Amino acid sequence: MSVVQRLGAGWLLDHLSFISRSGYETHGSLVHPPRGALHPCDPAAHATACASGDDPAPGGAVELEGRRGKTRYVFREEFFDVFKPHIEAAAPERLCQGGLNGIPTDTGGSRLEQQGGARADAGDRDAGARKIRKLIWEGTLHLVQEGLKSGFLHCTTAKLDCSKNVVPGPIGCGLAELCERAKQFPAINDSDHEAIRAIDDETFISEQDLHSCVIENNSSCAKMIMLMGQKYLVPPRSSFLLSDISCLQPLLNYKKKYDVIVMDPPWENKSVKRSNRYGYLSSWQIKQIPVLALAAPNCLVVTWVTNRQKHLRFVKEELYPHWSVKTLAEWHWVKITRSGEFVFPLDSSHKKPYEVLVLGRVQGSVLPIPDHKLIVSVPCSLHSHKPPLTEVLAEFVKPDAERLELFARNLQPGWTSWGNEVLKFQHIDYFTVLSGS
Repeated sequence: MSVVQRLGAGWLLDHLSFISRSGYETHGSLVHPPRGALHPCDPAAHATACASGDDPAPGGAVELEGRRGKTRYVFREEFFDVFKPHIEAAAPERLCQGGLNGIPTDTGGSRLEQQGGARADAGDRDAGARKIRKLIWEGTLHLVQEGLKSGFLHCTTAKLDCSKNVVPGPIGCGLAELCERAKQFPAINDSDHEAIRAIDDETFISEQDLHSCVIENNSSCAKMIMLMGQKYLVPPRSSFLLSDISCLQPLLNYKKKYDVIVMDPPWENKSVKRSNRYGYLSSWQIKQIPVLALAAPNCLVVTWVTNRQKHLRFVKEELYPHWSVKTLAEWHWVKITRSGEFVFPLDSSHKKPYEVLVLGRVQGSVLPIPDHKLIVSVPCSLHSHKPPLTEVLAEFVKPDAERLELFARNLQPGWTSWGNEVLKFQHIDYFTVLSGS
């Protein structure tokens, strides 16, 4: 369970617990692929459904019987050791010290008016911003108070070891670069090529398979795959496609229709351009995603949006209408520390302590969605590792819903995930073996 507290305003989530309770337990012996099993353009690359890091013996597969039975992995706790705000808020804005009478005065109205052009429009935006700000403050305050009562949050950091709050350098191989290289593989005839490859202990999965079909783990335990000499954990009852936006056909060949589609597009912005940390897509490219071809009737579509009004307007006024999706709600993911404070001040001009989710349904549906909810959690220190939405969205979709995440950077049980970095946070170095397993 990821939900720690549920109130009318929204949910307090435990992201770390959700990952670690997602069934990351591997069973059985470990098997190497035979040499030369992969595409000849890269004989050094290795990919297999169940692998160890030792060098395979020449001439064929090597089964290491008895070396490992059951091994349970948990996500490394230090990636959620967010003890202090990145910027300290003034005392009236501190949730631990706040009350409903302590809602800080909005100081951003004049800025909004200056940036907005016409005064009337600016005034409307100002009123809307104040309303959202009040909802975020009051709702987060109530959820934090419940988190403190339950012991999930701690209003003092005196006993916490902040020395562990270190984010490591890049982990794993260059998945996005691998997707680019996959375009050099010979073209595959879709009619002759299987759309799905299931992971099991005896099936070798080539690098080309990873880009040309959906990979499934239908078992009740986790599986390990090795790619470019790096190990990645695949949770139970999950599936994925590793490709970029130009190679979506295998996902369409999968012939599933989804009741929930969540996406976190790499929005274009100045900081992304400067950092070169990851690629971004133009608005035109995002509109080319075949959402209608993937959506089931009444499909719930959820899009993560940065705090730029330009992107928010694009989703509501262009993107969703283009996909025949009706906008129904704007929710907010609020990021707090383990002591229950906003990671940035609510009025920060540098960064906001929240992100927006725009929810809509494929037109024709009459199923209601609350127009505003909060998802409050301690954020992962790894860039773009979003909180899980499985339990949050469960009451708004049917029990056996098919779920799809686009532009995913991790896998989840019960979901199909697609992206050019879809295995990023599945790398074995993000996990640790649970003591006693």
